[in-house]
Amino acid sequence: MTALATYNNTWTLEEMADQFGPLELHKPLSKEDFIQLSDVHPTLRIERETNGTVLIMSPVKKGSSRRENILGFLINLWNYQQNAGEVYGPNGTYDLPDGATKMPDVSWVAAERLPNEPEDEEKYIQVVPDFIAEIRSFSDNLSKLQAKMTDSWMANGVRLAWLSDPYEEKAYIYRAGADAPEIVEGFDEKSLSGEEVLEGFSLPLDRMKRK
Repeated sequence: MTALATYNNTWTLEEMADQFGPLELHKPLSKEDFIQLSDVHPTLRIERETNGTVLIMSPVKKGSSRRENILGFLINLWNYQQNAGEVYGPNGTYDLPDGATKMPDVSWVAAERLPNEPEDEEKYIQVVPDFIAEIRSFSDNLSKLQAKMTDSWMANGVRLAWLSDPYEEKAYIYRAGADAPEIVEGFDEKSLSGEEVLEGFSLPLDRMKRK
């Protein structure tokens, strides 16, 4: 039986995204309408493109949640030891310079780039992160994730970004100024370096593997 055949008209937006994959709203939303939608549906994982297109993402499943948590923990541990800046989790939402509103799985902002004065904690993050990581989930379209990496994150000034694909066991390393990402194939006994951005940090890729 197909998912469409089991459709229930009482489903919430989250339940529909869970059944059918990420949902794209047909009508573009202004930034104000997007914020209102977020306030009305605070549990939704939603992003907005520069042109106002809104994407409602599927709820995170067990495997993706485990991998996101591992990466977040390791970067938080490194950041705590270095006192290097701020780490934001998968619900951390950024207002980017091109007008898009995006949520990476893990992100980090260097201490020297954090605002000197306290900001309104109820607003989205207003600074471009120095580092972000995205981990592909089963429902994610790889080509759309790759476009997000280049068109949203790198185009807006991210210095280093990782896209991990546990289903193909490939990692894509995006660097500021590079024409194309470096591709690492196979996760066994391999790691990703934080380079000069997350200096001293290393991610063992076998921690990103499917169980």
